[in-house]
Amino acid sequence: MTMSIGLVPQPPRRAAAPPGRLVAERLSDRLAALLAAQVEGGALRPGDRLPTEAQLAAAHGVSRTVVREAVHQLKSRGMLQSRQGSGVFVVEPDENQPLAFDPSVLESVEAVVHVVEVRRVLEGEIAALAAQRATRTQVAGLKRALTAIDRAVAEGRDGVAEDLAFHRAIGEATGNPQFSRLLGFLEQYLREGMRITRGNEARRRDFMEQVRREHRAIVEAIAAHDVAAARRNATEHILHGERRLEEGGVITRKARRR
Repeated sequence: MTMSIGLVPQPPRRAAAPPGRLVAERLSDRLAALLAAQVEGGALRPGDRLPTEAQLAAAHGVSRTVVREAVHQLKSRGMLQSRQGSGVFVVEPDENQPLAFDPSVLESVEAVVHVVEVRRVLEGEIAALAAQRATRTQVAGLKRALTAIDRAVAEGRDGVAEDLAFHRAIGEATGNPQFSRLLGFLEQYLREGMRITRGNEARRRDFMEQVRREHRAIVEAIAAHDVAAARRNATEHILHGERRLEEGGVITRKARRR
């Protein structure tokens, strides 16, 4: 049994997207979220057969392509499985579920802030561990990563890849490969948000200089094996980035505090 939430295509939007918009909302994401909620809530139980593609399309007022994309999402998450000649069925949940975030975190800057809050909690402790364990070679690598960011900016590039590489290098300096993997996972949700963040900072010289100082302070604390300073500087860097988005008018204070 399925429940419709009226996924009827909306009239065309204006060309100018709202300031916080990252990507257009996709009906397939909304349908996937609805079906996932039914599975997780027990309305669709393991072994149940999903209505046909045509039935789902009619029930929710969307195209069969939208249904196909939504079902593909849930198959990739291990929630649904096709059986040749029989249809698509709900799968018994695996005890070892892969980590995934709701696709809605990519829909707006305000939603990305939620992921940034997760990053803020992680980055402070990752930097603290890096301060305890970083080798001379790793510290030298962090300094090269800072130079790479400066070079990218000087060449007129946004420096997003270099900035992400810098934070990934801090994770590597902990000596714990799981942190590097975790930061790598978060990058898919942070990349577009970081492009907007760096674009906002590039409009003001004082913002750019603040970012450079914050990055340097993190590296200096790690190089000095100052655990408390590394934790504080890394956490403040994320907080200051959110405040710069506020000052630049990209997000509102209300959105940041939600």
